[in-house]
This record gives sequence, C-alpha cells and structure tokens, in this order.
Amino acid sequence: MGLFDRVSRVVRSNLNAAVSAAEDPAKILDQAIIDMQEDLVQLRMAVASAIASQKRMQQQSNQAQTEANNWQQRAQLALQKGDENLAREALSRKKVQSETASAIKAQLDQQSGTVDTLKRNLIALEGKISEAKTKKDMLKARAQAAKANEQLQSAVGALGTSTAMGAFERMEEKVLQMEARGQAAAEIAGADLESQFAALEAGGDVDDELEAMKAQLLTGSSSTNQALPAGATAGAGASSTTSAPAAPKDAAVDAELEDLKRQLDQL
Repeated sequence: MGLFDRVSRVVRSNLNAAVSAAEDPAKILDQAIIDMQEDLVQLRMAVASAIASQKRMQQQSNQAQTEANNWQQRAQLALQKGDENLAREALSRKKVQSETASAIKAQLDQQSGTVDTLKRNLIALEGKISEAKTKKDMLKARAQAAKANEQLQSAVGALGTSTAMGAFERMEEKVLQMEARGQAAAEIAGADLESQFAALEAGGDVDDELEAMKAQLLTGSSSTNQALPAGATAGAGASSTTSAPAAPKDAAVDAELEDLKRQLDQL
C-alpha cells in the first residue's frame, strides 16, 4: 500500500468520524424528507413531461392518419377523373403519411409504457415519503427521549451520590456514638443514685444498730441500779463495801459509750 493511499484512508476515516459525531438525527431526518420531496417534484415534472410528449405523439399520429386518409380520398378522386398519374402521386403521399402514423404509433406505445412506469414510481415515492414522515416523527421522538435520558444519567452521575451516601453513613455512625454516650451517662448517673441510696440505707442500719446498742446499754444500767438496793438491804455493813466498786464500773461503761459514738461519727 502506497503512502498516498494510507494518507487518503486516514483523512477519510477522520472525516467520517467528524461527520458521524456532528450528525443530529432530527436534522438528518428533516433533510432526508426534504431531499425526497425534491425528488418527488422532479419525478412529477418528468411524469408531466412524459404525458405531454404522449399527447403530442397522439396528436401527430392522428394528424398523420388523417393526412393518409385525405390522400386516399384524393387518389380515388383523381382515378375517377381518369388522371392516373395524379392518383399515383396521391397514393405515394398517402403511403408516406401512413408510414409516419405507424412510426408515431410505435413511439406512442413506447411512451405510454414510460408514462405508466413513471406514474407507478411517482405513487411509490409518495407512499415512501408518507411512510418516511411517520417514521421521522417516531425516530425524532425516540431521539429526543434518548437524549433526555442521556442528560438525566449525566446529571445523576454528576450529583456525587456515593459521596452523599458516605456522608449519611458517617452521620449515622456519629448519631449511634452519641446515643451510646447518652446511655452510658444515664447508666453512670443511675449507678451513682443507687450508691447514694445504698449509703443512706447503710447509714440507717448503723443508726438502728446504734439505737439498739443504746437501748441495751440503758437496759443494762437500769438492771445494775435495781440490783444495788438489794445488796444494801442485806446488811448495813455490807452496803458500804458494795457501793464502792460501782462507780468505776459506770465510768468504764461511759467511756466505752463515748468511744462508740466517736466511731459512729467517723462513719
């Protein structure tokens, strides 16, 4: 393959690609209909011209046949008058006109066939144009729908849906974390409250135990005080001996009681 052929092929391929990229279906279809209508006009003119030629031929054929008939009558008249030479001349003219009429008749038959063919082509072209117009409207509607769909898809692609969905997912995760922190804070607050109530309940038990111990101590003191007069009634000499150790015993109890109070205050 020569260099010129290669360059020619490259140029033609680029031109074809450029033309294909520049083709607008709606405009191409409209132009195709215009071209077909121009062909229809040309065909109608051709049919009209053929019909006009057919009519002229028909007139020429009729005229030649009429002239042939006239020369036939003239030949008969000359023969009746006894002029054979004039009759022979008239018959010669009649022969020429008859041959002319026959030739024109042959052309007329051929022209009639041409006119019939042109008429059929005209009818077929009109039908094709009507069908093309219907198909053009349908194709233009499909082309517009395809273009609109392409624009829609391009717009959807340009929206960055994946990025938006990623943002939604991040925000959802953040909300879940906030909810978890809120639940944890609520549980911690509940634990603090439980501990406070537990401390109050524990303090109540200590107070109850303290009151019980006080009651036991008071009960013990009363029993001791009630026991002392009984010893005193046993004898006068014995009362002096038994009352002396009672004072240290009460001081020890009081000291133990004070010690318990201090322990309770420190709780």
